[in-house]
Amino acid sequence: MNILSAIIVFENLHEVRRLCHWGPIIALTVIAVCSSMAILDSIIWYWPLDTTGGSINFIMLINWTVLILYNYFNAMFVGPGYIPLGWKPENQQDTMYLQFCRVCQGYKAPRSHHCRKCNRCVMKMDHHCPWINNCCGHLNHAYFTTFLLLAPLGCTHAAFIFIMTMYTQLYDRISFGWSSVKIDMSAARRIHHPIMPFSVASFAATLFALGLALGTTIAVGMLFFIQIKVIMRNKTSIEVWIEEKAKDRIQYYQTGEEFIFPYDLGSRWENFKQVFTWSGTPEGDGIEWPVNEKCHQHTLTIEQLKQKADKRVRSVQYRVVENYNGACCPLRKGFNTFLRTPCTEEPRIQLSKGETIFATRGTNGIVYICYLLNMFVAFFVSALLAAVRVRGWFPRRCVEKCLYDSANNTSASEEKKDK
Repeated sequence: MNILSAIIVFENLHEVRRLCHWGPIIALTVIAVCSSMAILDSIIWYWPLDTTGGSINFIMLINWTVLILYNYFNAMFVGPGYIPLGWKPENQQDTMYLQFCRVCQGYKAPRSHHCRKCNRCVMKMDHHCPWINNCCGHLNHAYFTTFLLLAPLGCTHAAFIFIMTMYTQLYDRISFGWSSVKIDMSAARRIHHPIMPFSVASFAATLFALGLALGTTIAVGMLFFIQIKVIMRNKTSIEVWIEEKAKDRIQYYQTGEEFIFPYDLGSRWENFKQVFTWSGTPEGDGIEWPVNEKCHQHTLTIEQLKQKADKRVRSVQYRVVENYNGACCPLRKGFNTFLRTPCTEEPRIQLSKGETIFATRGTNGIVYICYLLNMFVAFFVSALLAAVRVRGWFPRRCVEKCLYDSANNTSASEEKKDK
């Protein structure tokens, strides 16, 4: 019994440690600043005990805060759900359609992917979100998306309160002259006498909170529309990328095959219900999924295996011409390289002059980003350093492309010709 309780306490402490990260610290700070300033300004602008409207406004503001924090903490602590360590399908023949994870020492179930941050294979992984310091996946996708909806709504309400507070408090304090505008913050209000004074510091804090609220509304609102778009198609952000690469592979090799995304059930409402349910628990067990009638459980995993093989065939050989210590912001590699450093927590690859790297090519979109960033390899590479497969980023100026890679080019041309 003591051992069991110790394990439970350890797991709880491990989850609480997710708060000790820059993402949750910033997110919770923004929520705290906007909520507390909105409550204080509500007392100044629209005292809740005077009128019914003031009471409704105050209660709505408290509800926004509670609902936002509820969905935020559920998204963080419920987690996405993980594939059991050492997992194997019941039918051993299905292993030929699945990828094997060397870290988890098991097979990756359909729609699952290994997260290097969480160090586990995640069920229906969408992405690893630094703001909740956890993955967004099968079990917490609904909580995460609801948080993305409520945060802009709550910030919009708070922004309205900030604007009305500043307007009502400054209206009697502003005097216009022929060539000047004077603001007297010490002037008394002629009509209302608020319980809390509105000083210069209050004005500055309100203005700062207004900027946070408007910025959060725009940024988080955009993320919400991105998430709801993929949910309506019963996809994840990773699966959107897989589908794009499938089309690129088919077009490159001119195979004539048609790729049908297997998890789109044909109805937006049916796709929506796969994530949002009245019970709060999403449909499915995280391993088997309802699929399109023209597909089967391993349609997507087979496509992933094809893309993995294609990645090795279409890899490009580079030779390292400059040493690189793996710094996140490589100041020594030039100012342009520093400015164009990818904004990501993904690791950087240390390079030594004379080494050979095989980097995977991307789709047209990735090539475009590479051209745009110019100084950085703007695709996530799979490199072979000393016969060890490493993933990460490195400055483009540190490498130069080998003029001809006979093994890769020959195999690619032959495969394209055979198909």
